[in-house]
Amino acid sequence: MIVPGDQGHRFVIHDRDTIYSDSVDRTLAAMGLEVLKTPVRVLQANTHCERVIGTIRCECLDCVIPMTEGHLRAILREWTGHYNRGRPHSSLGPGLPDPPPDRLAASNGHHLPDGHRVVATSILGGLHHEYRLEAAA
Repeated sequence: MIVPGDQGHRFVIHDRDTIYSDSVDRTLAAMGLEVLKTPVRVLQANTHCERVIGTIRCECLDCVIPMTEGHLRAILREWTGHYNRGRPHSSLGPGLPDPPPDRLAASNGHHLPDGHRVVATSILGGLHHEYRLEAAA
């Protein structure tokens, strides 16, 4: 899951690259953040973070031009909700990491249940769509 940017943060995780000098760590600590460094020579330590950042760039920021920081935060907030609650994840078979509690699921993937229809919701102005079953009127 991705953490939204409008919540307070307690930690900063970075690798042991020389660009992160002791003065950077002291400045972050003075801001009330605890600095956590990734283990030495453990390549897998950054893979999850880099995978999420790559997904954000590929599915969101390569297609949308943020005009201000506030606009960027709004874009990421909407995309984060889509990523966690509306976007299928193949590792979950494909499933949703945090599905809405009222989400209906078809008994099989080939036929709609009687009395239901598929409803699409646009995400980021139509860049993505979420689909759900809804009782037909």
